[in-house]
Amino acid sequence: MQQDGTEWAALLAAAQAGDSRAMARFLTQVTPLIRAVVRARGRSLPRDLHEDVVQEVLLAIHLKRDSWQPDTPLRPWLYAVTRYKVIDAFRRRGSRVHLPIHDFAEIMADGRTDDPIAARDLGVLLARIDARSAGIVRAMGIEGDSADDVAARLGMTDSAVRVALHRAMKKLSAIGLGTRE
Repeated sequence: MQQDGTEWAALLAAAQAGDSRAMARFLTQVTPLIRAVVRARGRSLPRDLHEDVVQEVLLAIHLKRDSWQPDTPLRPWLYAVTRYKVIDAFRRRGSRVHLPIHDFAEIMADGRTDDPIAARDLGVLLARIDARSAGIVRAMGIEGDSADDVAARLGMTDSAVRVALHRAMKKLSAIGLGTRE
């Protein structure tokens, strides 16, 4: 293997021309590089998935070998195919980046605007549930009142208010999804 990838490029060009032995040699020679990239980029993936991703990359290279242009550098193409397969592995696992919102609270703009259409839609939705539930949603969800304040006004316990809010939100969600009238 040469560091500049010229031997790999020659093998892949021959594979594009139909030489199956060249394709087998090419895949064998690039596998250690691909394995290293998968390990580096997929550090937070379980180690048992690394080899699965390597196999997916090799299959993708084989199936998409005609997308590489012989007059372009080979390594960036290999890195791109590998990178996208690692990203696919993260997506399949449902990996997400979670950042605590309080770290950004001071720099985030207050996105509140008085949107008359949203207010109308909210009114329509709240009209479809009972008045007490709608009042709890308005007080706690829109006006920002605490469960204690709402409980005192309605003569309920704060835990009963929280349960009522949860049930009201569940009803509103079902109405919004069209699963319940």
